[in-house]
This record gives sequence, C-alpha cells and structure tokens, in this order.
Amino acid sequence: MFGNSHTLFRPPAEADSLIIRVADGCPWNGCTFCGMYKGIPYKFQGLEKTERDFSNAWKKYPAASRIFLADGDVMHLSFQTLETMLIALNEKFSRLARVSVYANGNSILAKTDDELRRLKELKLHTLYMGLESGDSETLRAVNKRESAEEMIEAGQRAQAAGLRMSVMVLIGLAGKERSLEHARATAIVLNKMQPRLLSALRLVTTPNTPLYKNGFKMVTEYDAVAELREMIQGLELEQTVFRADHSSNIVPLEGRFPKDKERLLAQLDALLNSGQLDRNSPGRLPWSL
Repeated sequence: MFGNSHTLFRPPAEADSLIIRVADGCPWNGCTFCGMYKGIPYKFQGLEKTERDFSNAWKKYPAASRIFLADGDVMHLSFQTLETMLIALNEKFSRLARVSVYANGNSILAKTDDELRRLKELKLHTLYMGLESGDSETLRAVNKRESAEEMIEAGQRAQAAGLRMSVMVLIGLAGKERSLEHARATAIVLNKMQPRLLSALRLVTTPNTPLYKNGFKMVTEYDAVAELREMIQGLELEQTVFRADHSSNIVPLEGRFPKDKERLLAQLDALLNSGQLDRNSPGRLPWSL
C-alpha cells in the first residue's frame, strides 16, 4: 500500500490489487454505524503528492494490472482530478486493466453521464457503494446522507455508463423492530438498481460509533439469518454475483442470481431449522472486522 499510515480499508475483492491512498477519510463520515474513519478529517493529498506516489508504486510494481484508490469515497473528488489521476495511471502502468474506488451515491450523482463515460474509458471499473438499507426510515435513523431513491439513480447511471456497481447491504441495521421492513425494502431497491455485485454484511457495532454509544441492540443470530433470508426471497436480480462471506457473517454464502437463488434459500432454511442459532444474543462475534 502506498500513502499515509493510518488504518487502511479496502473491499475484500481488492485483496490482490495494488492499493494507493490518494485521500484520507470519508467526506461525509456521519453514518452512525460506521467507525472506519472516525477522527480522520477528509483530505485530498493533492495531485503533486499523488503523482509521486504513483511513480513510487510503479517502480515497485510496474506490472500491476489492478489498482484500488483509497480512502473512503475517492469518487467525491472532482471529475477533473479523477481524470488527471486516471490518465497518469494509464501512462505509467502499461498493463493496467482496471481501477476501482469506494463511491457514495452523492458523489456519483455529482458527475454527468458524459463524465462517467469518460472515467470508464480511462479504466475506472468498479464503484463500491454502501446502500446499507432500502428502508427510508432506517437510512434516516443511521444518518445516511443519501436516500434510497438517490442511490438507485446513482447505481443506474453508473452502470448505464459501463461502470460496474458493487453494492453492500447491512443485515441487522434496522434492529429487531424494523427487520422485515428493512429486508423487504432493501430487496426492492436492489431489484431497481440491478448491481453486478452484491455483498451482505452483518452489522457488528463497535465502541467508536454513535450507534454503539447510543445503546443500539444487535439482532440475534437467528434473527440476522432470518432477515437475510427475507431479503434474498425478495430479490429478482438478472445478473448479479452475491457474496456474504465477510468475517461478520454467521455463515458464508455465495452464488449467482438468478440461478442460485433457490439454493441459497434452502441453505438458509436448513440453518434456521437446525436449532444451532442463538435466539437470545448475536452469538460469537468476529475478533476483527
């Protein structure tokens, strides 16, 4: 990884990518469930330093074909800055095939359709966006910046420009009270968005988040699996790779929609009927997220 020294976050799918940090933190950083960038002011490090980091990365990994630009929501940068960075990467890395970034819905919507297409031409490839929930009440409760409708539009526009959307949802985000509403509304939003990649993570609260400090109660192990099953039941996806294999998940799942939908439901039904799931607590939590 090239860039500053504080904790770096990247999608699991980018484990084999060359990672170059071009900005610090997240420009919104207001979601009450997220502790990733707390205490880190958002700051773009500037084109001069960025191009030095690109040169240093190239000297060490000249054959890199996949690059992930960190931190949170690099898509927030202006189109002109993104274009300049992508041109520089294309000039330096002769085998470059794809560049990917975290992207909030608001940052995608700030770009015109022509700008999105131009970024695609310059090998911007996958935008990782946290939908979290399709339920408007849940999104408001956790202080998500965008509405579900805005994220649908962002996903649709990005994919129309040829970019690939990787969308993340959080199981358990609505708590016990709105679990079904959260699951069903999220499925509806995903059906409208039709992301090429979909990841489901379980919400595990951490002490540095407002949600934890406000006493949010995580759903039980059983309820988390039941919520995931409800969401999958409502999905009508035409061409989506699905994964729920993050360390937060109770059971690892993966498949392709639509062909694996019934298999995934059967796996979850077997688990729900097994008697193995804790109905009173979230169960054993991962040591690291």
